[in-house]
Formats: sequence, C-alpha cells, structure tokens
Amino acid sequence: MTEYLRLARLRTPEDFHRYIQSLGIDLPFDEHYLADEYNALRQPYRLPSGRVIGNRFCVLPMEGWDGSPQGLPTDLVFRRWRNFGRSGAKLIWGGEATAVTPDGRANPNQLVINASTMGALEKLRLALVEEHLREYSNAEDLYIGLQLTHSGRFCRPNDKSRLEPKIVYHHPMLDELFGIPTNMAIISDAELDDLTGEYIRAASQAQQIGFDFVDIKHCHGYLGHELLSAFTRQGKFGGSFENRTRFLRQVVEGIQRDCPGLDIGVRFSAADYPPFRRLEGVDTGQPLAPSDGYPYAFGGNPESPLDFKLDEPIAFLQLCRSLHIHLVNITLGSPYYNPHITRPAYFAPSDGYPPPEDPIVGVARHIQVTAALKEALQEMGVVGSGYSYLQEWLPNVAQCVVRSKMVDFVGLGRMMLSYPEFIKDTLAGNTPDRKRICRTFSDCTTAPRNGLVSGCFPLDDFYKRMPAAEQLKEIKGQGRQK
Repeated sequence: MTEYLRLARLRTPEDFHRYIQSLGIDLPFDEHYLADEYNALRQPYRLPSGRVIGNRFCVLPMEGWDGSPQGLPTDLVFRRWRNFGRSGAKLIWGGEATAVTPDGRANPNQLVINASTMGALEKLRLALVEEHLREYSNAEDLYIGLQLTHSGRFCRPNDKSRLEPKIVYHHPMLDELFGIPTNMAIISDAELDDLTGEYIRAASQAQQIGFDFVDIKHCHGYLGHELLSAFTRQGKFGGSFENRTRFLRQVVEGIQRDCPGLDIGVRFSAADYPPFRRLEGVDTGQPLAPSDGYPYAFGGNPESPLDFKLDEPIAFLQLCRSLHIHLVNITLGSPYYNPHITRPAYFAPSDGYPPPEDPIVGVARHIQVTAALKEALQEMGVVGSGYSYLQEWLPNVAQCVVRSKMVDFVGLGRMMLSYPEFIKDTLAGNTPDRKRICRTFSDCTTAPRNGLVSGCFPLDDFYKRMPAAEQLKEIKGQGRQK
C-alpha cells in the first residue's frame, strides 16, 4: 500500500501549510483560528423566508443500519440524534437517510417514513431538540430536515447481503460489478411517476411531525443521482437534461402544492468518476473506465473520465433556484464504487481499495468543486462535504472557506460519530480532544458493509464495549489475511 503522511503528525499550522504546499494543491487555510464573535463560523445565516440558522456548521445525514425491521428508530438511533443535538450545529441536514417506501431501503434496518412510523420519527426529532435546548438554551435558530431517499440500484430491503435493485438504466460496468443481469427490467416511467407521489406523501408527513425541510436526495449512486446520469435511457426520464431532471421537478412541484410552508433542500453528487477497484499487481485503487470514454457520469467529462465538467451541475443549481430551492448540499461520487472521492480516508473500508491519492487531495477537490458552484450561484445557501479528514486542521480550513465565501456551511459526518462535541469545542475556541478526533479508520463503513451497525468502534467507548466490536476485529483480521 502507498504510504501517505498522517495528518496527526503535523503539530503546527506552519507544518500543515508546508505540507499542503508540497502537494501542490489549492486548499484554503487560515493559520490563525479566531475564537471570538468575529469568527465566520459563528455568524448566523438568514434564509429568504426570514428563518435564521444560528451558525455555519451542519450535521450531514448518515445511515446507522440500526433501525428496526419496520423502519422505526431504535435506542441506537435516538442516541445518535441526541448527539447531533448536543453537537452545537444549527443546521441538521436530514440526520438520517429515510426511505419513502420499504422496498427502497438500502438495508433492512433503514428508517422508513409512513403512517406507522410518523410518531416515532416525531419523538426522534424532539429528542434532538431537547438535547440541544439542554446544552444551549435556545433552539429557535436550529433548522432540522429529513432526508428522503430511494436507494434505486443499491436497494437491499430484506437481506443485508442481497441486492434487490431498481435500476434506471443498464450501466455495463456497475451491472457487472454488482451482479445485475443484462436482461433485468429497468424501473418504468409509470413506477417513477408513482414514486413521485410517495415522495410528496412522505414530505407531507415530515411536515406534520415538525421537520423544517426535506431533502430530495440526489447523490451517491442512489435513485435520484442515477436519474441525473440517465443519458442512455429512453422516454420522459432519460436523455436530455430536461428529462433527467423531470423527477426532481415533479416531486418539488407536488410538495409545494401539498405542503405550503415546507422548505426543500437537495443533496446532490455534483460530479462523478468511473468505478474504482484494486487490480492485481497494483497497490492502489484504479479506475475501470473504458478506453473509448465514460458516458455515465453526471458532472463528468465523457472524453476524459477523471476530469469534471460542471456545466450541467451549474444548470442543475439554476433549476433548483427556479424551483425556489434555497439550500443545497454538495457532495461527490458514490461510496459504492469510488469511495475515495466521496469521503477521503486514510484507511479503506472492507469493500474499498487503498486510496490512489493522498486523501487530503480529495478534500481539496471537494472544496474547489463546491467553491466553483457557489461562485456560479452566489445567492444560494451551499453546504460543503468531505471535511472530516482534515482532523485537527478542520477549524482552520472551515473558517477560511466560510470567511472567503467559498461555501456557506461546513458539513460534518464521520466526525459526529467519534466526537459529536467537536463543533461545540471549535466554536468556543477550545483545543480539540486529539483522542476523539476521527482518524478515518473507516470502521463506521466496514461494519455495516458486513452486516453490523455503524458507529465509531475505535474511539467511542459506547461502541467499543459492544459485542459487535469483537466481530468487527475478526472481520478485519480475516481481510488482512487474504
């Protein structure tokens, strides 16, 4: 495996600055973090509706693989959401990917929103708010959404080890990688029209139980994202940009008709790469793009598969603006087939591959793509992703990108599992607890990939004590022996 410098070895801002310069990457960085009222991260953000979000940190949506088979939150889900409330972030982007139909789940323990789960989901939201009030005495500037999803190609609603995909089109490489027969029927236009109704119904239920907004998920290879790349699909949901965004328009227009006052956000993969895999004789992940180009990446350059082309992502944001969507969350790629661009990590998950680049290069890529999109649509509220790998240096980068108006909110995912108070400590100017900082061990991904719950097994004492922690060690040990 190619060795990269571990960021924990960089002890001073000068060390970090010299390191990013040595890599030749454009990574914004303030050598001095301001722990006062002038810090950009502490400034409120006002939505067009007049609603105020109290600071510039966001908790990104995560799946814990730990709901009940009926799609209800369990004690583990409640614990995670209470941690989100305690974190200090004022924007909670979905909290959890929540399926709009049981057969659209990514795993049999994913949350589902329907008439039978509404009461429990309301209690889940209230638990987050109560924890926030306990810590901060004010929740009026707390803004909470629910991410609505259908997993499409990556549905596993009944068995954690068995795909039951709903594909938008046949993708020759992904079909082969995930064992999808070439004669499998694609999801029909009629089924997509029916799903439109399910999203609208789910949004109405989310509004009834107090959520401020819903996210119409268009990222990471799931249904909404795959629709954006349906260049080869026939019919009204494929081919042209207008057709490939028809699903979003139908859902948004229906929500605005039936749920007046409910805000809408979109988390979307702004650009994509071909699938990566570890090839024999090569010690890092490699792209599987064919020599004649790669025509399946939204935001990608079909003639140069490892380059981005942001004209359609910008058009997508312009569409969102025309639909009166004022908040978007930018991410990249898919954790299923190119995880190193989605969530840069030093250690690969069990179904991944050794990173083909220093992970901090991936962080810089996230920041620069997001900044380019923010520059194109200054008036939109933009949430960035991919920051957790920065570790001790996250506050310095976060302050710089928000201060420089490259992004409006800094979104954190994995860091919230190992160290939910990281945001609180950062905003207070406290030195982060080095023993709790996420080091991107990827156990929170390796565990669910092997049928266990997701959590920070290396750093969170609660998960360390679980029987699943020993199971995870055995799984990882077996992987090293292969």
